[in-house]
Amino acid sequence: MRGFILPGFRIRSSPLDLLRFLFVRFTAISYTTTKAALEGRGFKPSFSVKAPNIICPQLDLTVPETIKLAIDETLDEFGRIDVLVNNAGYALMGPMEAVTPEQLHHQFQINVFGLVSTMQAVIPLFREQRQGTIINVASIGGRIGFPMTASYHGTKWAVEGISEAMRYELQPFGIRVKIIEPGGIKTNFINRGAMWAIHPEYSQMIQQVKEFMYKIDNMLPEPDGVAKAIYQAATDGSDRLRYSPHGEAFLLLHALLPDRVWRSLVKRIMLGKSSRAA
Repeated sequence: MRGFILPGFRIRSSPLDLLRFLFVRFTAISYTTTKAALEGRGFKPSFSVKAPNIICPQLDLTVPETIKLAIDETLDEFGRIDVLVNNAGYALMGPMEAVTPEQLHHQFQINVFGLVSTMQAVIPLFREQRQGTIINVASIGGRIGFPMTASYHGTKWAVEGISEAMRYELQPFGIRVKIIEPGGIKTNFINRGAMWAIHPEYSQMIQQVKEFMYKIDNMLPEPDGVAKAIYQAATDGSDRLRYSPHGEAFLLLHALLPDRVWRSLVKRIMLGKSSRAA
């Protein structure tokens, strides 16, 4: 029996999309989430589990003890874990000047510290098996910066660096590390899943960024591509590190354009022609 554990706090790719692909190859899936945490932020659980080979242990990345309990429950049910997908995350938006230490700590607690804790919990299992795959969902925001997203970008750059470095550490034990770098995706991640830090001196810029995000929301691709990329990373058996569903064009453009041209393009698209930033 092949086991797949998927911690999810804020859903970047639809669970139904992802589970549809995983069913093809994996005979056991543990989708962990915290119902209270989701409902407390205006979310409702987006699917119910009826299949006998899927379980939903409760896991809160701010409570380390629940990570061990969720993994133990998965092992009790299925006997082993083959893949860990760190899909949990949310975006703290707004100017860094307005971000409180508590807000920044919580952003890193979910997006980085919790991710590290889940990896540390499964690595001994994978090492004993001499086999396992860790898939960390980062973002193109882990390689490119955009206005009003400094806190979020800080966490995703951290995920990129941690994952790339750990690949060398874990390879001798037969453990693969993969990074998923989605571009913009049509989910609740930004328009309902984001939290904002507000400062009056940045009110115009905040409004411009919000208007830009609301404007493009309906034009973004569906999350199927992210689900397919996660499935590919979990099953292709390769040493490939990065998968960038719907993000390749942005990364290529960023790499090809001179920095001054790229910055001008971002300001014009996201902040409008009236932006005074250099």
